[in-house]
Amino acid sequence: MGELTEKIKGNANEATGNTKQAVGEMTDNESLNREGERQERKGEAQQLKGEIEGALGDDI
Repeated sequence: MGELTEKIKGNANEATGNTKQAVGEMTDNESLNREGERQERKGEAQQLKGEIEGALGDDI
């Protein structure tokens, strides 16, 4: 179950990060753009963690 949870969290963080980046670019808000980039990377890491948990089992 941890695998699915991490992947869902990762997708949500990536989507939110992408939205923040788009808004930051449209409004010339560099701070919001960077925040979006960080959140997107966090989401990518969460998805990777979910994939690893799926491959190794939820015992990790």
